[in-house]
Amino acid sequence: MPKPISVARPVQGATAVTTTIEASKYVSERIVYVPEDLTDLLAAHVKARGISQPEEDHFRRPTGELHNRGSAGDQWRLIRRAARLPDTMRLHTLRHTCASNLIAVGCDVVTVQRALGHILSSTTLNVYPHPWPSAEDKTLAAAKSFMSAVLDPPAD
Repeated sequence: MPKPISVARPVQGATAVTTTIEASKYVSERIVYVPEDLTDLLAAHVKARGISQPEEDHFRRPTGELHNRGSAGDQWRLIRRAARLPDTMRLHTLRHTCASNLIAVGCDVVTVQRALGHILSSTTLNVYPHPWPSAEDKTLAAAKSFMSAVLDPPAD
């Protein structure tokens, strides 16, 4: 069963001193649906860290400070090394991978736009123009499916 993760207030700032939780300025507030297995993993992580208010504290460092661009990058590099991922894989690569995978399984542009928090679907199309199947791809797939159904009908 999919579980929702609410993305409501962005963390802004580059250093511990300048980082704050801000009110969302744009239409970037969204609900992202993820597999229950992922929310179970996140819940176990939150519980193991002894976090009492997980809505507020998912992005805090062990020192209690909010993660910022610098500390999140440091944490990502540790995770990347432990997972033996290439140094060329940036944290933002995960966002692109998510979008590409949503497109690959047939999600429409509005669904991907909402998952990424883009204000306009044209932004999504400009950033990810290549992965969507073309009209020709869809026509070919439909013709192939129809042909298979005609040539090899299901047994009754």
